[in-house]
Amino acid sequence: MGTGSKTNAMTRKQVLDAVRNSPAERDFIWDGANEDDRPASEDELRAGLETLRRKRGRPAGSGSKEQVAIRIDRDVLAEFRAGGPGWQTRMNEALREWLKAHPNTG
Repeated sequence: MGTGSKTNAMTRKQVLDAVRNSPAERDFIWDGANEDDRPASEDELRAGLETLRRKRGRPAGSGSKEQVAIRIDRDVLAEFRAGGPGWQTRMNEALREWLKAHPNTG
């Protein structure tokens, strides 16, 4: 017994010929009864293709931050990291609060 997937033994040309020569009465016509069966509109198809074309990777940053190398005591770093994802943002917020409480020292 197979895994359920089937391999098409037809060549690309045979598939294209079969699609071109399919009888019109077998064309799909949406009856409007089930929205899940509705074919995608041209705009929806374009939006789907645009999503596929987007670049992968990290999203563009805000441009307001600068990457630096800084040495932090291990225990301090461990406490921020223990809070889970977003620790760098929390550390940045803590530094910002310190600057507000200590004006003109930065």
